[in-house]
Amino acid sequence: MQSIMTVSSVLVVGGGITGCVTAIALAQRGVEVTLVERSPQWHGVGHGITVQGNALKEFREIGALDPILEKGHGFDQVRMREADGEEIVTITVARTGGSDLPATMGALRSDIQDVLVGMIRDLGIEVRLGTELVSFSSVDRHVEAELSSGVVENYDVIIAADGIKSTTRKLLGIHEEKKPTGMGIWRSVVPRTRDMSISGLYYHGPEYKVGFTPISDDLCYAYVLTKPERPDNGLTDAQEMRRLLEGYGGDVPFIRDQITEETFLNFQPIEWLYVEGPWHRGRVIAIGDAVHACPPLIAQGAAQCSEDAVLLADYLTREGDIEALLTEFEARRKPRVKLVVDASLQLVEWELHPDAPGADPGGLFASSLQSLAEPA
Repeated sequence: MQSIMTVSSVLVVGGGITGCVTAIALAQRGVEVTLVERSPQWHGVGHGITVQGNALKEFREIGALDPILEKGHGFDQVRMREADGEEIVTITVARTGGSDLPATMGALRSDIQDVLVGMIRDLGIEVRLGTELVSFSSVDRHVEAELSSGVVENYDVIIAADGIKSTTRKLLGIHEEKKPTGMGIWRSVVPRTRDMSISGLYYHGPEYKVGFTPISDDLCYAYVLTKPERPDNGLTDAQEMRRLLEGYGGDVPFIRDQITEETFLNFQPIEWLYVEGPWHRGRVIAIGDAVHACPPLIAQGAAQCSEDAVLLADYLTREGDIEALLTEFEARRKPRVKLVVDASLQLVEWELHPDAPGADPGGLFASSLQSLAEPA
């Protein structure tokens, strides 16, 4: 076993939330970090994101909490309604990050990304855009990384944080692939009323679910869970989302009226992934959505990825054998992320088949978050 700080240099593959939090947490612990991102431009997607308290806890750990809270809207409840607007139940959400943090926060994903990118620049972390990892091999106590730029360099550890479409996962010989859930999601960012100050969810309507999350004092992130394919019906994106929102009451008609041809809209099928086997081979490990991408029904994507990032940085700056530390990290993380993936898939199943015996989306949502209030 080694008896000094184990890791001094790390290559992080992927510049999204997972990769950024990983790079920041490692650099703050004295590790020399290089981050590569396949896109030549480095910015987050402009749609909204719902972030639970345990993600905020990790943002606080790296010093990003205050600027992120300033850009979002925090709240503690979720109101579930029938499609016509009749209230089913209002749930007070567990404060998974601790009693001093909001249970939930809505924000623009791009705003969170901007905060993290700014921190990376302030820390002097080397960033190479338009660059991918194309191969790696073990050399003595290092990993030799070949990048798409033609550069070959040695690192103590390589961390793949390149998302559900990870190319590094394949280089690791992990054969699991992302799988469809049978759902797609339309997302938009629109004005909200003062009363739309907590999340709203609408069930038992023409689509699988309609919802919104407030992301500022005057904006919300609105979405529709629907069929997984974009219909070829000749409608513009704005026309299609307005069509999907027909037949709903409550706050939905107001949301529908705000959608214009200039509104930011995004559609994508909802997919999932969970890697049962090892996440690492030697000194190369995949984390975040690259090994456990969950449907967004519990809003734990950013949280689970950020927990991975901060905890892995902690493990890699302990004394000990690197591969043993990576194995310990996986053993600690897998039960928690499996809980999230399984609960999210059960919620998908109940929303696809709302009349299924025992269906209780509100109860499962609340109990899952209560479990996640335990330390990561």
